[in-house]
Amino acid sequence: MNSAKLLFLTVIFLTGAILQGQSNPSVRFHTNLGDIDVTLTLDTTPATVVNFLSYLNAGAYSNSIFHRSVPGFIIQGGGYQLVNHAPVAIPQNSPVRNEFKASNTRGTIAMAKLGNDPNSATDQWFFNLADNSSNLDSQNGGFTVFGTVTAGLDVMDKIAAVPVYNQGSPFDQIPLQNYKTGIVPDGSYILVTSIEQLVTVPAPSISSNGIVSASAFGAFSNATVGSYIEIYGNNLAGTSRGWTTADFTGSAGTKAPTSLDGVTVTINGVPAFVCFVSPTQVNVQVPIGVPKGKVVPVVVTYRGQPSKPYSLTIDPYEPGLLAPASFKIGSKQYVAAVHGANNALVATSGIAGVAASPAVPGETIVIYGVGWGDVITTASYTGEINQSLASLDASVQFSIGSSTAQVTYSGLSPGLVGVDQFNVVVPANAPNGDLPVTATLNGTAIAQTLFLPVRK
Repeated sequence: MNSAKLLFLTVIFLTGAILQGQSNPSVRFHTNLGDIDVTLTLDTTPATVVNFLSYLNAGAYSNSIFHRSVPGFIIQGGGYQLVNHAPVAIPQNSPVRNEFKASNTRGTIAMAKLGNDPNSATDQWFFNLADNSSNLDSQNGGFTVFGTVTAGLDVMDKIAAVPVYNQGSPFDQIPLQNYKTGIVPDGSYILVTSIEQLVTVPAPSISSNGIVSASAFGAFSNATVGSYIEIYGNNLAGTSRGWTTADFTGSAGTKAPTSLDGVTVTINGVPAFVCFVSPTQVNVQVPIGVPKGKVVPVVVTYRGQPSKPYSLTIDPYEPGLLAPASFKIGSKQYVAAVHGANNALVATSGIAGVAASPAVPGETIVIYGVGWGDVITTASYTGEINQSLASLDASVQFSIGSSTAQVTYSGLSPGLVGVDQFNVVVPANAPNGDLPVTATLNGTAIAQTLFLPVRK
């Protein structure tokens, strides 16, 4: 990837937001042998905790059974509910990404999964009766611990002391109390009658005037389909990170995620593509399907809790060029471009970490943008890594200084999601200096005031 694309990823996806303290929720397992209190590790295993709470909130764990007990090792549940006097499998949601971090020590709760797939955990969990770290921390990518028992270790041990019977797979190690043989009475099962959430984590909230288009591309109050928006507020997420290649799906690994660490965003009810999350900022791309020329609701959902809707105006176009804050020297905001010949950044002196390298008259430079509208071909400009050139449907013109600059290409940038690329020839008669850059879309100039350093 060239330097401009690395810069784009830095300023848009991997922003400077930092992880802020979030309250880790606590839950109480009500069993027919007593209560077990657990503090969940939302701060370190957010996807796993959100997955667990989604089953809990759906009532999937009410009247469920401990179906497996291995004394001195684990007790396992979450897979079966007692229905009409028989255990019935709980319907499973999509598997959750493995988040192994903490060790499987005594008194922790972890996710069960398939033996040959680290990312196969769904509804089943187990309590570690002993320090199982030497075994479970290294097996199958490590078993994700997502909580710690804070009260009720004695109840955990009491369940582990119940006799184990072979009722046939998958109940060949099932704990049953006051049981001898034959049909298992309801009272013999070790039941989780319910799981109660003790600490309610606040729902996400979007700040007043809390949405702007990508700040490195103009930070406009409105947006358009295909542009990126930054959402500011509180309790928006439990982690701070941008998307990585591991988050992309599809046979070619090019489909952008609509959920990142349990955070989803809808715009007029359409799932947006989530590229960055943090407790106070979430960045997404506006998807195709959102109507243009209307005010639409934006909703952030985290831990299954939605924010109040935020009203955002979606314009037919909202064009901006890449001009991050680091490219502002004094009162001049420079556009971020690269030399077409070697992909080195075009830069004036004084930009931190970037060597001075002005544009040269007659050369082709590459400038990046977002929000410039549809493309002529069928290439997707939302939610997918672009694999080829695809020209914009709109008319685009550039001038540098007082001269019109030839635009040899205006369209999607290969290797990025929904980023526009403009190959612009610096006019041969361009003088030395910091020259104003003007861009127009269908004859209307964009709102940014930008400069380009030019030296012969």
